[in-house]
Amino acid sequence: MSKPLAFSPIAQFVAATSGRNMTRAAYAAIVIGVLTMVLLSIDPAYEAAHRWGHAVLWACQAFFAFEWLVRLRYALRGRRVVAYLVSPRGLVDTAGAAAVPLALLLGVPERTAWLLAVLWLVKVIPGVPGLRQLRRVLVQESGPLLSVLVFFLMVLFLGSVAVYYFERDLQPATFPNVPAALWWAVVTLTTTGYGDVVPITPLGRMVAALVMISGLGVFGLWTGILATGFAAETRRDNFLKTWESVSKVPFFATLGPSAIADVTHMLRTIDLPPRTTIIRKGQHGDCMYFIASGEVEVDLPGKKVKLGEGAFFGEMALLGNNLRSANITTTRLSKLLVLDLVDFRLLMARHPDLAETIDAEAKRRTQENE
Repeated sequence: MSKPLAFSPIAQFVAATSGRNMTRAAYAAIVIGVLTMVLLSIDPAYEAAHRWGHAVLWACQAFFAFEWLVRLRYALRGRRVVAYLVSPRGLVDTAGAAAVPLALLLGVPERTAWLLAVLWLVKVIPGVPGLRQLRRVLVQESGPLLSVLVFFLMVLFLGSVAVYYFERDLQPATFPNVPAALWWAVVTLTTTGYGDVVPITPLGRMVAALVMISGLGVFGLWTGILATGFAAETRRDNFLKTWESVSKVPFFATLGPSAIADVTHMLRTIDLPPRTTIIRKGQHGDCMYFIASGEVEVDLPGKKVKLGEGAFFGEMALLGNNLRSANITTTRLSKLLVLDLVDFRLLMARHPDLAETIDAEAKRRTQENE
């Protein structure tokens, strides 16, 4: 039987969060360390507080080195050291732990070596959900993105060669060769327009106009591809979350996968905090609710009824009586699935057995409340 890690409770805490999530201490160390590094790049601040600044930086460096050693030890115990070291997380941890000390050992001036502390910012990437989503979008849309990149490079080189040909005789110092013209092409293609390199011949300006127009098209294509990819990824995530919630409701659990997918497209998901009024008595209703998680309280005359996970309410508004008959409030954090009237009728037409179940439950509740 292997012995438990003998570093300390702190080491066990760090190791327990060695997956995607980072500890609050790690975030704090990154913020403090990077801000200190930036502060020490200012000459007056460096002269006044470089000792304190270096002490803070060494403390952050020690934390990241300790964190790396703990994760390395856990990888060693799991016989996956190589897999950890070559993984993105392992490479980031190694750079954060070793970059500054290695630079100092190689004789880099201390003030310059600490600039490598900016690598600590990269440790944030695995813990940001949005960046993981961006990575998935880049992978899924890699084909279209690379196609636009090829077009970008073609315009870049064609434009630089063309402007070099037209401008080299009149501006030999500005366009002495094609590599020098590439700077102008990059600035023009990105529509930045610094103005330090400008064609003066009519044909050179015509080339510049075409390059600028192409730049707008290229970046418009990239923006459209990424926006479409993000929208598709967001819809996929929302669909999966709603599917999970739908499958928890007993009325839907007996449906087949295709039917659940049909229901998932119709339902809206809402998260409500405790003590939130969902329905008020006397209001006109046009939707019903299913409780995926949490609990609600129904305020009936002379009594209060609590409904938990899997229950539904508000169905009477869709079965003919559109006036709400009771106040309904959440008692704790709840996730509700909302079914609108139009979608309700379409769903009942597609799944008569579900319609019968809801109608029978509605009649039973009506008899209990009389």
